[in-house]
Amino acid sequence: MTNHSETTGPSDSGDIPRPEQPSRKAPTSYAGPGDEHQVTLRTPAELADALPYLLGYRPEDSIVLAALRDREGRGRFGGRARLGIPASSDDWACAAGQLVHGLITGSERRGVRPEQMVAYLCQEPAPGETGRDVMERLRPLAQRLRVECGTLDVPVVEALCISAGRFWSYCCDDEACCPAEGLPMGLPGTSVLAAAATYAGIQVRGSLSDLRARLLPGETAVADEQTAALDSAATTLVARILDPDGRSEVARETLETAERVMRRLAGAPPVSGMPAEDLRDDHLLGHDEAAALILGLQDRTTRDRAAGWMEGDEAAPALRLWRALARRCVGPYGEHAAAPLTLAGWVAWSTGDELEAREALAMALGADSDYLFARLLHQACNEGLDPESIRRCLRAEREGGGGAEREGGDGAEVPSPDEGERTSTTGSRGPGEPSPAPRPPSGRRRRARSLTSADGTRRRAKPQNREPRPENGRPGSPSRAERSGAGRTGRTCARTPGTPAEGGGE
Repeated sequence: MTNHSETTGPSDSGDIPRPEQPSRKAPTSYAGPGDEHQVTLRTPAELADALPYLLGYRPEDSIVLAALRDREGRGRFGGRARLGIPASSDDWACAAGQLVHGLITGSERRGVRPEQMVAYLCQEPAPGETGRDVMERLRPLAQRLRVECGTLDVPVVEALCISAGRFWSYCCDDEACCPAEGLPMGLPGTSVLAAAATYAGIQVRGSLSDLRARLLPGETAVADEQTAALDSAATTLVARILDPDGRSEVARETLETAERVMRRLAGAPPVSGMPAEDLRDDHLLGHDEAAALILGLQDRTTRDRAAGWMEGDEAAPALRLWRALARRCVGPYGEHAAAPLTLAGWVAWSTGDELEAREALAMALGADSDYLFARLLHQACNEGLDPESIRRCLRAEREGGGGAEREGGDGAEVPSPDEGERTSTTGSRGPGEPSPAPRPPSGRRRRARSLTSADGTRRRAKPQNREPRPENGRPGSPSRAERSGAGRTGRTCARTPGTPAEGGGE
C-alpha cells in the first residue's frame, strides 16, 4: 500500500531525543516522494517506527508486508499490503499465502519484483495478556509468512511484532539487540523518519478505526428518528420508483436535493478535527432529506449521475455528503449504505486518497457483497489503476454523451461504472444513459432491494437488476463487525487469489 497521495497535516514533531538503539543493521532504506529526501533505516527500532509512515495510518490487528527492491546497492521500499489477522489460527496459513502471493504477483505485474520483504504483526493484548504473550502467540503466523515468501524466493529480512507499545523481532535472537522483554516504541513524531516525512508532506492519520468511524452509523436516539424518517419515505418513494414515470421524477428530485445539501455543506464555517467536522455536517442534514437521498440513490442511474461530482469544487462537499448519508443508514437500512459508501470511496479515489477509498469500498462490500460497482472500484483501486478512464466516462455521461464510445488511456474500451449491473425496465434508455447490459444467464435471478415500511410490510425498492444471488438467500452473510470493515479477517480465502486485501504494488 503506497502513500503517495497523502496531504500535509499537523505533526507532533519535537526535540525529545530518542533513546539510543542497538546498531544491528537492516539492509533497508526509505525515500520520500522526492528522491532528494532519503532516510536510511538500520535497526529493527527504526523499521518499527517507519510502519505508520509506510501506510499513512497506524495499523491495528493487522498483518503488513512491505516489499524491498534493490536500487544502486540499497534496499528501497516498494509495494505494501495489509490484511487483518484472522481470529482463528486455522486461517493463518490461508491468510499468509494469499497476502504474500497477492503482493508479489501485484508487484510483478507492475514490472518490479520484490527482492526482499519486511513483515509486521500488529495486535494489542487481550485481557490478561501481555505484549510478549501476543508475540509468542503470533509466532506461528510470522513463521508462515517467512515460509510463503521463501517459497517464492523472496526472503524475509525482518519480521516484527508490535504490541502494547513495544516491539519484538522474530529474526534476531541476540539478547543485546532484541531482548526477550522487547523494546519500547519511540514517541510518535520524534524519529528522524517522522521529521523527514513531515518535511516531505506525508501525513499519518491515526488508525483505521478512526477512519471507519466517519462512515459508520451511530447507535443513538437520533438513529431512531432517522429510521422513522426512512420508513416514512419508503412508503411513498418505493411506489414512485417502481413506476417508470415516477422513477425519473424521483431521480430528478434526488439530484436536486443532493445539490442543495452540497451547497449548504460548502458554505458551512470550518471547524477543527474530524469528529467536529462530521458533527457539523450531521447537523446540516435533516432526517427527511437524508432518507430521500438514501432511497433515491438505490437507483443505479441516479447513483451514476451523482458519481459525476468527483473533481474540482464539487468533490469535497460531495464526499462530505456521502459520508453523512452512510452514517444515516441505520438499523434495518444498513444494506442501503452500499450506495453512499461506494460514492464516498469513488470520490476519495478520484481525488487521490486511496486509503479512505479502500476502506469505504470495503465497507460497501460489507454492507452488500453483491454491489458490483463497489467490487469493481475496490479491485481497480487495489490494482493501482488510474481512475481517469472512469472520470472520462462519467464526464461523457454528464455532458449527455452516454452513447459515445468510452476509451481508456491505452485506447481500450472502458465500460460504464455500472456495466453489467443495470438494465432498463422498459427496454429503452433515456438521454445520457448507457445501453443496458445483457441479462444474467438463465437459471439465476437478480434480487431487488426490499424496504421495511412503517406498517411492517416489505416492498421492493428498485426495478433494476442486481448481481445474481443464490436462490436460497445469502448464506454466510457478514456480521455487523464484518459490515463495518473491522471483521474482514475470518474469511480471507474468499478473496480473489493474487489480489491483496490492501495495497499490492508500488
